[in-house]
Amino acid sequence: MKVVLLQDVKGQGKKDDLITVSDGYARNYLIPKKLAVEADSRILNDIRNKEAAKARRIELEKQAARETAEKFKGMLVKIRIQAGADGKFYGSVTNKDIADALAAQYEIEIDKRKIVLESPIKAYGTYPVDVKLYPEIAGTLNVLVYGDGEN
Repeated sequence: MKVVLLQDVKGQGKKDDLITVSDGYARNYLIPKKLAVEADSRILNDIRNKEAAKARRIELEKQAARETAEKFKGMLVKIRIQAGADGKFYGSVTNKDIADALAAQYEIEIDKRKIVLESPIKAYGTYPVDVKLYPEIAGTLNVLVYGDGEN
């Protein structure tokens, strides 16, 4: 008998999987415990519609990530930081600082966990910073760190 799982079932499959099981297992265990329903054309059509909607949503997210990566080309995020008399920073520039500056200067909201820094920035200068927008889509952002007496 073909059934569609309503919940994850150990050893059988994940939610919304279409599986084939024995009639007795389906009628005596899966269906009474509301772990599965018998697969009919209406349920199979619902599953297909959900999969199509999910694929469409993923494609839209990828497209938005590609567009954001294109915006990053030539973009320069400026971060002003104070330093002591000897030129040492009173801290460092972290991915959170970069995300906040990006939101303030360009109105682009990026989660700080998507900004990849090998280590916090502790010196003045311009740094290329990778931003992972989607699993296979990344962009490079230029960050300018300057002090009080500089631009």
